[in-house]
Amino acid sequence: MNANFDTLINSEKPVLIDFFATWCGPCKTLAPILKQVKDDLGDQISIVKIDVDKNPSVAAHYQVRGVPTMILFQKGEQLWRQSGVLDKNEIINTIAHKAVF
Repeated sequence: MNANFDTLINSEKPVLIDFFATWCGPCKTLAPILKQVKDDLGDQISIVKIDVDKNPSVAAHYQVRGVPTMILFQKGEQLWRQSGVLDKNEIINTIAHKAVF
């Protein structure tokens, strides 16, 4: 595993990882939604995109079988996981209920 990735997910701040692929249509749909989530939540959360084709070991470690897959981490713990596209409010509500701010 990548040491930077481990440092990232062990953060006190919630981290939403977006596992995506450049060839994936739903991933392209999700990208602007995640930008809106970041705009709404600001510094309360980090959102990181990971290209599964460029980072196959990370994707395999977290058993990402389909894209897009979002995984929410805080302090190294996986709090939530969802495959597919959700709307902005669903994502924000989930983060608000799962993470500690």
